[in-house]
Amino acid sequence: MAEEDAPEVELSGEQKKEIAKWFLLHSPGGEIQYVAKDVRSVLDDDGAYGEAASEAFPAYNKAQMICLDMPRGMGEVLITSFGELEENQFLDPRTAQVGIVDHVKQVCTDARPATDEELPSPYIEEFRCALDAEVLKYVGEAYPKGVCSVYSTKGKDVEGPGSDFELAVVIQAARNSPQNFCTGSWRSVWNIEFKDDIQILELRGKMQVGAHYFEEGNVQLDTKHECKDSTIFQSPEDCAISIASIIRHHETEYLGSLEASYTNLPDNTFKDLRRKLPVTRTLFPWHNTLQFSLTRDISKELGIEK
Repeated sequence: MAEEDAPEVELSGEQKKEIAKWFLLHSPGGEIQYVAKDVRSVLDDDGAYGEAASEAFPAYNKAQMICLDMPRGMGEVLITSFGELEENQFLDPRTAQVGIVDHVKQVCTDARPATDEELPSPYIEEFRCALDAEVLKYVGEAYPKGVCSVYSTKGKDVEGPGSDFELAVVIQAARNSPQNFCTGSWRSVWNIEFKDDIQILELRGKMQVGAHYFEEGNVQLDTKHECKDSTIFQSPEDCAISIASIIRHHETEYLGSLEASYTNLPDNTFKDLRRKLPVTRTLFPWHNTLQFSLTRDISKELGIEK
């Protein structure tokens, strides 16, 4: 039987859901609503789409660390696993508010004050608050429209010196301009272990840059970088200054390496993609490309040189 005569296989509801979910989860940053609109139209199955969206949107929102405005001018809340209290509730440590989130619509529908059980002890809060102030200052200088938050991730009930605890710094900056066919984002997470017994702070950083340019094409960038560092255990204010300085150093260094890499792309990388010798077995004179003239060569071939 010819291939074109083969009967079409009807996909099950579960298969449709998994396909839709895959497309939603792999949407470029800031573009999931556009992808969702097309997926829903192509799928033509509201039940399968609804299930896919209910599973994909929460995971996508946390992975992209999207920032949502809380109602009544109560501030912003970052959607991250560090601040997740319940399925649709996320803590903003700076304002001690909990945002109630509609993941599929990507809006914060309500907010409530955080309970004492959801907040760190006064001792931990002193370190967290000092670090939050320093990171906020750094992000304001380094990232236009950047947002950040500092979470207590371990040992939040520690009441004083003598025990280890951990904080996490989350930084996100996005610039989405779909009308100009481009979106981009910066995401970084810094886990800081406060080791009281050896009076050392250990930092683990993960930075991720994503970009998508889709005017008459589809070009994407998704790059990651991880690093480690350490400093000494000091007072809350001094710890905050040291940590912010380390974050600034590593992020600036990584951004610099990316800029250098793409600045050298035409001169180095593209050349390496070419064969060492063309079919003429003669090296191409990259240092003096102006000596070649397509018009002159064509005129010579056609015998119409002046």
